[in-house]
Amino acid sequence: MQTNYLFPYSFKKAGWFLFVPGIILGIYYMITEAQPPFLDAKVFSVAASQIMEKSTYFGITENNIFNEIIAILIILGALFIAFSKEKQEDEFIAKIRLESLVWATYINYAVLIITLFFIYDLAFLWVFIFNMFTILFFFIIRFNWVLFKSKKALQDEK
Repeated sequence: MQTNYLFPYSFKKAGWFLFVPGIILGIYYMITEAQPPFLDAKVFSVAASQIMEKSTYFGITENNIFNEIIAILIILGALFIAFSKEKQEDEFIAKIRLESLVWATYINYAVLIITLFFIYDLAFLWVFIFNMFTILFFFIIRFNWVLFKSKKALQDEK
């Protein structure tokens, strides 16, 4: 089966190499809220606003880029893990991949709807930030779980 939209299998290893440090750094940041001062930089921004300061649009702003590095590591890593070919890519795996993506989308938006009803203020912002990543997390978890179960069932038949 031709799957031109998937990364080569080798990207899966690179994905884990990016994803794991991203998660570790993300947990570290959530616990300590510490940002390395050497990552303070002047960056171009489309829109920026600080508390008690004037908002700026299309300008240069001072920012610590630690958050952005963490997000890029997690997103790129998860994309590489989720959308890299398997060693044996066939129609069955394509079916599992599609079903997992649909399932992850449903779960992701169910979480978002529940959040809209029950979580407010700054806590809502945190859940919304996590929601950027959860569709990829849900997909990776379900896809690998179904793949594991199907491989186990196949081995049990033999």
